[in-house]
Amino acid sequence: MKLRQLLTQCEHTVLQGSVDKDIVDVIYDSRKVTPGCAFVCLKGFNVDGHKFIPDAIEKGAVALIVEDEYDAPDNITVIKTENTRIALAMMSVEYFGHPANELKTIAITGTKGKTTTVAMIRSILEKAGIKTATIGTLGIVIDNQIYKTNNTTPESYEIQQAMRKMVNEGCKAMVIEASSLGLKWHRTDGITFDYGIFTNFSNDHIGKAEHKDIDEYLQCKSILFKQCKIGLINRDDEKWEEVTKAHVCEIETYGFSADADLVAHDDSLIARPGYIGVHFNTTGKKELSVDVAIPGRFSVYNALAAIAVCRHFDLEDKDIINGLNEVKVKGRVESVPVAGNYTILIDYAHNAISMENILTTLKEYKPARLVTMFGAGGDRPKDRRYEMGEVSGRLSDLSVITEDNSRFEDVMDIIKDIKVGLDKTEGKYIIIPNRVEAIRYCIENAKDGDIIVLAGKGHEDYQEIRGVKYHMDEREIIADVFESLN
Repeated sequence: MKLRQLLTQCEHTVLQGSVDKDIVDVIYDSRKVTPGCAFVCLKGFNVDGHKFIPDAIEKGAVALIVEDEYDAPDNITVIKTENTRIALAMMSVEYFGHPANELKTIAITGTKGKTTTVAMIRSILEKAGIKTATIGTLGIVIDNQIYKTNNTTPESYEIQQAMRKMVNEGCKAMVIEASSLGLKWHRTDGITFDYGIFTNFSNDHIGKAEHKDIDEYLQCKSILFKQCKIGLINRDDEKWEEVTKAHVCEIETYGFSADADLVAHDDSLIARPGYIGVHFNTTGKKELSVDVAIPGRFSVYNALAAIAVCRHFDLEDKDIINGLNEVKVKGRVESVPVAGNYTILIDYAHNAISMENILTTLKEYKPARLVTMFGAGGDRPKDRRYEMGEVSGRLSDLSVITEDNSRFEDVMDIIKDIKVGLDKTEGKYIIIPNRVEAIRYCIENAKDGDIIVLAGKGHEDYQEIRGVKYHMDEREIIADVFESLN
């Protein structure tokens, strides 16, 4: 493809060279430079891509996209632009042939609930026979094949590349988690989403490498509603009007509020062995009675968001009902089949706040016992361990303390720190340093009506020890335990 075509949507100045060169690829990581490519110099918080220009030229880059002027050899084309991240996004759109135009595109932003809402939407659309791929915390998922990514919202090149693969493999829809940082760093630029969803807003991601303050965090989330056609908004969130203040899209709302366009009411908890979730009804834009296979009132909000967008597709009510009733989110209060009158859940909760949220929610289901198995990550603040121990000791009937990505620390040192928090409570606990044996203990000692939470690993399928990641999937471990017991 000619460089001129790649630059069609970019405001730029040609500092030297020709734009009629053939370009074989668009690269922003100097380690991946190939002969004949254009190298885009991104400025990040810690790294400035301009520093790697000599390496890129040596490896065969024939064009540079820069923010800072650079004295390159005469045979290198140098293009200056105000923001190379925007340039990367727009060049990637051209390079991969505008794949978003061949998909129904849905983007979700919000502090919490993005991963779960993505899974709910996909579950519903797949029930309706609409092949759907996703991008988010779990990676890029196409046909249940997972391609790992470094960020919740990958760089724009990876997004466009993934969408082209989705189209080539017959997908008709794509759902993406649009993180505030993804929006801030222009990773979703070049896409006008068919639908944008706002789940909720709370204080998070404030710091030097993220957002300078809460106002910037909110402003970044609001970007989505300047680049979508229809915005679907949680009206119950106190920031909903601020996040849509500068919107250019149509707005529809959902929530428990009677003023919402899609209203939830008559919500109640559902609990039976192997299934805990919520029931609720909807009125307004869609009248339904649904069960959701994920516990907690927050699941109602996520399900409402999914209903709000999926009603715009050509599908039947039963597709929504069945999709929500059977949805599973890997590592997010994920129910695992067991041979007994109790429930095992796998959850990613790995700090005190997330543990408090999930355990408080599960106590509402009045289990015979709430058993929490967890550890804490090595090379992380000790305060986190004290707090996790205290939360579990206060809310669990039994805490099973074990390992979790000990990294370069000794497991027993981490467990000792967790005990500091546990010992502030009257909670019962047992220490089993090996995680596989801890899971076996939970299963062998389960009682009727128990809810057992395996916390910390969630969607992860590895255990990191001394810098090495060993394969470890808790679903496989549970299956192996039952096989050995049988």
